[in-house]
Amino acid sequence: MRIAPTLQGAFYVVAGLWPVVHHKSFELVTGKKKEPWLVQTMGALIAAVGVTLLVGARERSRSARTLGIASAAVLGGADLVFVGQRRISPVYLGDAAAEAALIATWLLGD
Repeated sequence: MRIAPTLQGAFYVVAGLWPVVHHKSFELVTGKKKEPWLVQTMGALIAAVGVTLLVGARERSRSARTLGIASAAVLGGADLVFVGQRRISPVYLGDAAAEAALIATWLLGD
């Protein structure tokens, strides 16, 4: 199995399901949310991307590569923008770093 889609897929499944499965602990780490349903919907969507990456981990697909890099760029970029605007907690900078590492994994040879 390829490293980048496997790593990112597993990360996205776990991180995406967290607010769905245990919203209270998610808010303890990331801060109170005004729209819990939106956080849970986004989490489920992120988990769906993760499952798709895991399914594609056995093949070299431009689609999987594009999905992996683009989704990490969008999520990491959103972290940076919204932390900068003080709309979300600085804890999300950790996620931005993780997203950058995932992009690097794709670009450095997986």
